[in-house]
Amino acid sequence: QLQLVESGGGLVQPGGSLRLSCVASGSIFSINDMGWYRQAPGKRRELVARITSGGSTNYADSVKGRFFISRDNAKNTMWLQMFSLKPEDPGVYSCNAALVHYSDSPEFDSWGQGTPVTVSS
Repeated sequence: QLQLVESGGGLVQPGGSLRLSCVASGSIFSINDMGWYRQAPGKRRELVARITSGGSTNYADSVKGRFFISRDNAKNTMWLQMFSLKPEDPGVYSCNAALVHYSDSPEFDSWGQGTPVTVSS
């Protein structure tokens, strides 16, 4: 069974840092694009950052220069290093990945359950 599991969320003061992790498990042949999304209470889920299997990245304007996405394809793991957290950054951060189950199977769009991030003094 394919699944994504996030960890690393928590409570941090404004200006602080957190590092989120996302691990894909199960019978995985490969992983194409991966990304982090967040959803604050009462708001729509929004893209934070995405990374291709080759390492190309793109970020939401609101996090550029503060958040950094990376991945290790051999470990089926992705990270989001967050610096200088602001009061507008809180939410449930979810991992998204385009998983390939077998060499000849199509991509499967998979989501983790999310890890909460709270920014408060």
